[in-house]
Amino acid sequence: MITIEDVHKAFGANRVLQGVDLTVARGTSTVVIGGSGTGKSVLIKCILGLVTPDRGRITVDGEDALRPKSRDAFLARFGMLFQGGALFDSLPVWQNVAFRLLRGRLKRPREEARAIALDRLARVGLKPGVADLYPAELSGGMQKRVGLARAIAASPEIIFFDEPTTGLDPIMAGVINALIREIVTEMGATAITITHDMSSVRAIADRVAMLHGGVIRWEGPVAAMDAAEDPYLQQFIHGRAEGPIETVR
Repeated sequence: MITIEDVHKAFGANRVLQGVDLTVARGTSTVVIGGSGTGKSVLIKCILGLVTPDRGRITVDGEDALRPKSRDAFLARFGMLFQGGALFDSLPVWQNVAFRLLRGRLKRPREEARAIALDRLARVGLKPGVADLYPAELSGGMQKRVGLARAIAASPEIIFFDEPTTGLDPIMAGVINALIREIVTEMGATAITITHDMSSVRAIADRVAMLHGGVIRWEGPVAAMDAAEDPYLQQFIHGRAEGPIETVR
């Protein structure tokens, strides 16, 4: 579904991506891990066309992601769960969930959009009474669920999850991980997740890719991760202070 070939991106002297190669098969869940500032979010933005690579090629289902035939049609294939929720404070929950369905290419009648929003909220375990509340009236875990409901509202083919469990307690993080795994499997969607949370990696991933030094340092099935010999991967997944990855002291 997604092919990334020799992608480079620099911001001034900061060479963030230095030849990334990655293939994400249709209907699979890939988790990209790596330290802060290694370019994980930049990679996602390159796929979406929000950032233009300096060099390289990205295709989505065979289409050039950097020069799609129709930008609106291309973006309509994606759903996104943002790290901070990115909910609109001034809109009630149901309008946040149905945001794409109330405007633009995917616009639906208001009543239909609300019905879809209620269905998606139920799908992530939220009751109808939540629909008319505002984001500020929700807990962090509930806001994350609303963000997940919005990500799947338009039944996207591809879903990106940016640090889906950041700021959540271990129990709620487990709930969100289970929901993501269940939804991706049920929808048959192709998923890419960015996370530092190794419990999320083990719960969500079919395959894992470690981004370090501007390249994919290791990539393979999640079941092979613990036995992999790459010292960078082992230091990261076990959270060791000592190893080839430099730490600030």
